[in-house]
Amino acid sequence: MFTTKQRSKLRSIAQLLEPVAQIGKGGISENMVASLSDVLDKRELIKITVLNNAEDDATGLSYELAEKLNAEVVCVIGHKIVLYRYSNKKGVKHVEYK
Repeated sequence: MFTTKQRSKLRSIAQLLEPVAQIGKGGISENMVASLSDVLDKRELIKITVLNNAEDDATGLSYELAEKLNAEVVCVIGHKIVLYRYSNKKGVKHVEYK
C-alpha cells in the first residue's frame, strides 16, 4: 500500500503518460493481461482507458486487473486507470515516488 504522499507523486507522474491499452466491450482477456504484464515489467507505471461500452465500470475493472497482474491501483479518475508494479527486470529505470 502507498502512503498519501507516494500515491500523489505517482498520480503526478502518470498525468504525463499516454494510455497503453483500452478496455472495451470484450472486457479483460488473457492476451490483454499478458501484454499489460510485459508493459509493467518495462515501465512499472501504466495508464489504461476504459471505453464507454465496457461491461463494468473503471473501478471494478481496475481491481480485477490489479489482482490478475499482481499490481497496485494508484488511482481511477473517470475512465482512466493507473496501475503500478515494481519491476525486477534488469535495465529498467525505476519510478521514483518516495
